[in-house]
This record gives sequence, structure tokens and C-alpha cells, in this order.
Amino acid sequence: MKNLIIGVDLAAKVIQVCVYADKKVQSNREMTPKQFSAYLSNLSPSLVVFEACASSNYWNQIATSLGHTSKLISSRLVKAVRQNQKTDKNDALAIIQASQLPEVTFVSGKTNSQQQAQSMLKLREQAVKQRTALKNQLIGLMREFNLPVSRSHQGFTQSIEMILEDADNELTADFRHMLKVSLDLYLVLCEAIDTYDHSLEQWIRSIQECQKLMKIEGIGKLNAVHLYIALASGELGQFKKGKDVSACIGLTPLQHSSGGKAKLGHIDKRKNSTLRSLLITGAMSVVQQVVKRDAKTKKEQWLQALVVRRGKKCAAVALANKTVRTAFAMLKSDTEYRASML
Repeated sequence: MKNLIIGVDLAAKVIQVCVYADKKVQSNREMTPKQFSAYLSNLSPSLVVFEACASSNYWNQIATSLGHTSKLISSRLVKAVRQNQKTDKNDALAIIQASQLPEVTFVSGKTNSQQQAQSMLKLREQAVKQRTALKNQLIGLMREFNLPVSRSHQGFTQSIEMILEDADNELTADFRHMLKVSLDLYLVLCEAIDTYDHSLEQWIRSIQECQKLMKIEGIGKLNAVHLYIALASGELGQFKKGKDVSACIGLTPLQHSSGGKAKLGHIDKRKNSTLRSLLITGAMSVVQQVVKRDAKTKKEQWLQALVVRRGKKCAAVALANKTVRTAFAMLKSDTEYRASML
């Protein structure tokens, strides 16, 4: 069969596999994960297209290791071309149809290392959110009793402990017990975050790409890991130049064109908001330092002039944009970062 394309709709227990060749559907049937794995092993090298969803990275890695050309496609694009009702068969066929659209952009699959890095960051991020939510809740509850609580970590812990020990604040024994349990939970979350940070530091030391990225101004450990996930390995293939990477993250101005007139607005608030926030925060810290001293590099000279012309916040966004483009060039050409000195 010529031009063989396999469209795969993934699920936890059932996988729908649609085979398209010679301009028609050859088969469209269900398989178990075990059957699908055996099917890929016995299949001659073909184009296999998965819908980007849970387990798609795993199957993408399996298909690639078996010699197939594997692609991931956005579920939004699949939904846009799906005909008739939503069924597994229609979804599998729509995956093939979407993959044949002109100038379609595929989702780059992550390596096992990138998946683990992303999972570690998610675990840390969730612990930070839980700690912040618990801390704010306890502060709010104490204010209801006109009991002031400090917001700093050490001050917060001491304030709650003093409230627990104060016999004159009219809090009942049951409420004190629950407050003590909440404080213990807060301390456990703090300890968990410290453990996550230590594990991330150990992991970063073993990844050469992260070590390279941390040499760029405004790139710390978290930024390096996020950029490694977004740019390293297969992710570079979908970008032709650094400007495309910045646009994908949301660090370029939005364009609104009509009647031959192009107007640039603010940066995009969608896309990778976590990475964008971290990059701008890191860039802002660089801006704060650079404006206090004489420029040592050409980049710092450019940054100082930009601060005078547009202000610190715009300069920070511009620096974050430049940082992403620099990181892309470094990883693509496998070079070290070297600042141009004055």
C-alpha cells in the first residue's frame, strides 16, 4: 500500500486505529494497548499520527523507537475537521484528515527525560499552590478573630504558635486542635517543597543543556528546566528561528491587520503563561541590577537605553524575548553563551 497513514485515537483501555492508504480507509478498528504495541512492532515503517493527549508522548516514543515516523496533532485541530458525531472511529479518521491539511503545525513530542522534568515541576508547583492557599486561609481566619498574623514564613509560624499558646483569646480546644493540625500541614508542605528543590538541583546537574542555559542573564534553575522542556531535543524541530519560539511562548506583540494596515499591541496573555511569567520575572531582576551600575556588555548597554526609552517593564519583556531567542540558538547550534563585552 502506498502513502500509508495510521491515525490513532488513544484511550486508557481501548485504542482506535484507522489505516488510510491508496486514497481510502483500509480499516478502522479497536485494539487493546497490548495489541496495538504488537501491531506497531509488526508494521513496516509508516507515518503514525496520534492525537496529543494523555499517554501520547509514551506511544510517540514507542513508535519512533520502532522506526516509524510519529507525529502528534492538536485535539482542537482534530475537532475542527471531524465529521458527524463524536465517536472513536470518526476521531481516528479525523486525525488522519487533520494531518494532511496544508501547512499544519504538529505538536512536538517530549522525550522521557523531558516528561520527568515536567512532572517534577508540576509536583513542586502544586505543593507551592497548596502551601499558599493554606497560609492565606489561616491568615484570613485569624483576622476574623482580630488576631494579627505575619505573612513572612518565620513570622507566620511564630504567630500561629503564639495564638495556640494564648489562653486569653477565647478559642475552643477543638478549634485549637484543628489549627495545630493545619500548622503542621503547612510545615509539611514547606519541607516537601525543600525536598523537591533539592531533587531538581540534583537533576539539573546531570543535564548539560540546563547548565548551558543557566549562564544566560536572568536564567535560574526553574527557568532552565522550563526552557529545557520547551526547547530541547525534538521540540527544536518545529521552530525555524528564534522569533517563532518567542511567539509560541507569548513574548511577542499581538498583531491585528486589516485593510493593509498592521497594528502591534500588547503581548499575548495565552500560551505558555508559566514559562512567560518566570522569564519576565528573571528579566526584571536583571533590569533592576543593570540600571544601578555602568554597562559591562553590549546587551546591558542596549537594555539601559531601552529602559530610558520605554520603561523597566517593557525592557524586561524585551529582554525575556531576547533570552528565549538566545537559548534557542545555543541549543540548536550546541554552543556556549558568550556575552559581548564593551
